[in-house]
Amino acid sequence: MGLKFELLKKDGKARRGRIFLPHGVVETPTFMPVGTNANVKLMTPRLLNEIKAQIILSNAFHVYLKPGLDIIRHHSGVHNFIGWDKPILTDSGGFQVFSLRKGRKVTEDGVVIRSPLDGSKHFITPELSMEIQYTIGSDIVMAFDYCAEPGVSHEEAERALELTTKWAKRSLKKLREFSDQAIFGIVQGAFFYDLRERSAFEITAMDFDGFAIGGLSVGEEYDITMAMTEFTAPLLPENKPRYFMGAGSPKIIVDLVANGIDIFDSVLPTRVARHGQALTWKGKINIRAAKYKFSREPIDYNCQCYTCSSFTRSYIRHLFDRKEILGQILLTIHNLHFMMELSAKIRDAIENNTFSELRKEVLTYYD
Repeated sequence: MGLKFELLKKDGKARRGRIFLPHGVVETPTFMPVGTNANVKLMTPRLLNEIKAQIILSNAFHVYLKPGLDIIRHHSGVHNFIGWDKPILTDSGGFQVFSLRKGRKVTEDGVVIRSPLDGSKHFITPELSMEIQYTIGSDIVMAFDYCAEPGVSHEEAERALELTTKWAKRSLKKLREFSDQAIFGIVQGAFFYDLRERSAFEITAMDFDGFAIGGLSVGEEYDITMAMTEFTAPLLPENKPRYFMGAGSPKIIVDLVANGIDIFDSVLPTRVARHGQALTWKGKINIRAAKYKFSREPIDYNCQCYTCSSFTRSYIRHLFDRKEILGQILLTIHNLHFMMELSAKIRDAIENNTFSELRKEVLTYYD
């Protein structure tokens, strides 16, 4: 198990790297499709392979609720359960501390969270999170953290930081009792520079295999997101992977890469696909628009995905008009293919010292 990271090339702050994991090699920078419930919505593992996804994210808390750890154990891990033989990163459940606030109770020991499925209470601790992620068998485990809400006071953000540090130590200690899985620590600190600096100092002092920037892209203004990232990223070790949690638009991805980030994830490409929005090399399009009723064009002439190679905008619009699930599937395939192509183009551009030109081109259509 474990992780090995190679930093192959830099173009400014942009980094071209390679992560070696038990289930395969991940070329970075890269985007991770999100499979909250042990599946990427409307996709199969075969389709994920066809769009060249290298690694996917699954959520430990949701898998813990359903199907439950007994079923995951029965299949000897989530890879066998879902039929995916490439790397998986698992979110620790820390985001649910942030998002499932109704009935939540945060203590030094852990967090009481209500299940979104049936309202039942669950006490999640760093130790339980590690046991869940060990059972899942993820290639990269995330430390259990506390993500403060946007707009909290400095005092509240400091408490979240302190709990994150304490829980990071407990996460690392517990996981190492029974596993050598790779584990990433998470930097918090809300929107305060002094807290970001303190959190980075405390988290990077621990023997994590990589580091994530958390607590951003949670509803704040874009300028704040980038200011905090630009400040925090240089505080992370250069010889380990850097992961920004929750980034999925082309704009934020090229801006994050420009600040030295290697990995990112988001539900955005799949979510907007289900609502009729396609990501293209000339910007976003709404396939439901009346102007596409008779269009014989593909979604994007510059795309070679199954959707663009086989179907017209007119047909996909018809599927959405008739509420046929196939329309959502075809746009999901396209949007995730686009994200993989964007990642590949970014890697090539860094290797060729042309990343600034690629970034400028992307921001022409996504700004």
